[in-house]
Amino acid sequence: MPRQAAQVMKAHKARQEAGCRAAGGEWTDERLVFPTETGEPRSALNVRRNFRTLLKEARFENPQHWTPHELRTGFVSLLSDHGIPIEVIARLVGHNGSGTTERVSRKQPRPVISEGAEAMDDIFGDDGRAGASGPAAAG
Repeated sequence: MPRQAAQVMKAHKARQEAGCRAAGGEWTDERLVFPTETGEPRSALNVRRNFRTLLKEARFENPQHWTPHELRTGFVSLLSDHGIPIEVIARLVGHNGSGTTERVSRKQPRPVISEGAEAMDDIFGDDGRAGASGPAAAG
């Protein structure tokens, strides 16, 4: 875990322990990182609603289209963009093999779009005609 994340989690744990003491006998200790106020698992609906509320507060565009799974996808994309081998990323996110990571989670829209646009410029040139520039035109 990155040092900054570890520091945040330590502070979170301290707040959570205070919440546990405040809840007294109402606390269900399931050792969850982000439980309800009584220590129980959060429902998927509440997680999505809380996530979208945070996105609205952060002024994200169209928060209703985002899901918490975007965090996982973003994690995979960031590591991939920084050259971490896909096999390592697959292990980090709990996939049995790298195929799932490649197929489902790996999203690199900007690099792929940029690379594709550059290739199309090379193929079609500035005037939009095939062969106007690039390797075919040079030959």
